[in-house]
Amino acid sequence: MAGREYVQAALAGLDPAVSGVDPALPLHATTFVVVDLETTGGAPDGGGITEIGAVKVRGGEQLGVLATLVNPGVPIPPFITVLTGITQAMLLPAPPIEEVLPSFLEFLSDGVLVAHNAPYDVGFLKAACAKHGYPWPNPRVLDTAALARRALLRDEVPNRKLGTLAAYFRTATQPTHRALDDAKATVDVLHGLIGRLGGHGVHTIGEAIEFARAVTPTQRRKRHLAEGLPKVPGVYIFRAADDRPLYVGTSGDIATRVRSYFTAGEKRARISEMLAAAERVEAVECAHSLEAEVRELRLIAAHAPPYNRRSKFPERMVWLKLTDEAYPRLSVVRSLSPTDTAFLGPFRSKQAAELAAAGFHDAVPLRQCTQKLSRRTTAPACALAELGRCPAPCEHRITPEEYDHRAAAPFRTATASDPQPVVDALLARIDALSAGQRYEEAAVMRTRLVAVLRAAVRMQRLAGLTGIAELAAARRARHGGWELALVRYGRLAGAGVSPPGVHPRPTIQAIRATAETVLPGHGPVPRASAEESERILSWLERPETRLVEMSAGWSSPVAGAARFRDLLHKAENASSAQLSTERS
Repeated sequence: MAGREYVQAALAGLDPAVSGVDPALPLHATTFVVVDLETTGGAPDGGGITEIGAVKVRGGEQLGVLATLVNPGVPIPPFITVLTGITQAMLLPAPPIEEVLPSFLEFLSDGVLVAHNAPYDVGFLKAACAKHGYPWPNPRVLDTAALARRALLRDEVPNRKLGTLAAYFRTATQPTHRALDDAKATVDVLHGLIGRLGGHGVHTIGEAIEFARAVTPTQRRKRHLAEGLPKVPGVYIFRAADDRPLYVGTSGDIATRVRSYFTAGEKRARISEMLAAAERVEAVECAHSLEAEVRELRLIAAHAPPYNRRSKFPERMVWLKLTDEAYPRLSVVRSLSPTDTAFLGPFRSKQAAELAAAGFHDAVPLRQCTQKLSRRTTAPACALAELGRCPAPCEHRITPEEYDHRAAAPFRTATASDPQPVVDALLARIDALSAGQRYEEAAVMRTRLVAVLRAAVRMQRLAGLTGIAELAAARRARHGGWELALVRYGRLAGAGVSPPGVHPRPTIQAIRATAETVLPGHGPVPRASAEESERILSWLERPETRLVEMSAGWSSPVAGAARFRDLLHKAENASSAQLSTERS
């Protein structure tokens, strides 16, 4: 046990996530560990390795060799013995994989792992490490098979098998299906391929790995756009030749994020089209991630970049409001006026607002006609009155006071505080429809319940924040100090970071002195988009965020819509499950 603990401690600092090979390292200065495995032929389940061969090289010079047979602990299939020449008798005295791994991981520690069809070998090694409790060092991996597919033409080699490539490059060692011989052959193949990379403009290990991943010509040609960008939180803007924004994004590390657009991992067709049109990338440095997210939203809203899909038109949000009439009704509107006192939203589309309106119409007897009704004169009733779905205020069958009590007041209460009456009415209808085996109609009613609850929860949550004139909050910065945010009426008015070891109060005062002036307004999102206020809420609600100062209390209704979150989640999950079933 003591020996095992020592091995674990010795390997503790090998994680390349902390100290990996620099991708900017030139190929001639990179240490390569070329690996080949022989196995029993099964799936990588933590065992099955029968032989490991590894050769460490740098600059064409061999630095070390590791080769060993491995006892897999299971019988070897006859076809494997025929293929490799490795017999059961050869493996009986060999060490098991758990005894071989420490030496192999130490041998690998300072290099780039190279293998032919690397996913196969890496899969077995990772599974063995996981099974026997060794941390996989996650090295950079270069696959010579993938590299050959990119560097060699079909006219030069008919396929990318190791034997074919060894013959093409006239390697000193021919592959024999034995680990060390195949590893030595792969070394010569690697050197031959590196000799071909210069013509493709590939000179560093990072470029070689990306070249092997089938980066498109456009990505390779435009890769210089990612040069010189700061490694800080902020917003990046891809601009066209005429300087118009094509795409706006945000990241905690601008340089790293922009570089990812020029790798094989980026496969989105619209981004490929955007990269073809882009001529430069502009970086907007921000104090921290929250400021970056907010600036991204504002830039997208201001410029509507063609390759952004979300957050482009916040002005298209709609509201569901109660009209100011003797017999009020629900109306979908684009904006609120100061005289509007009962409303719900904002909704992202008119369809979403109409779905919530249908939920209220199912729960309370609000009239659905659009004509203006008078207290003095009557009008003909519609079919809904005959069906008992409307109290017929048009024919004065109900007084304005009783109509307000039965129909309008439940809407006001549901949006401002307690939606219990509306929820109870909708649940009762769902139960009745289900009892009558009218399941499709019950599902429709459930969807309307979700629309009502989702909107009410969202609006009350927003209103709790946006009613505060000023709020200052802080969160520990990754490298010391505090990330600070000053929020006014739900809008980010200022942001900054206090230096490590310094009290944040002076920084807060400086932010306040230079912060944006934000005036009060009407509604739950008076001075910012709903999405901006929601991003701020998410940041404030994190456990590590601390509230420093507030001009007023931050509260939500005691019997508000938030207490129905569990019901909302259940209804949403049920709707998602039904949709998946219908699609399948």
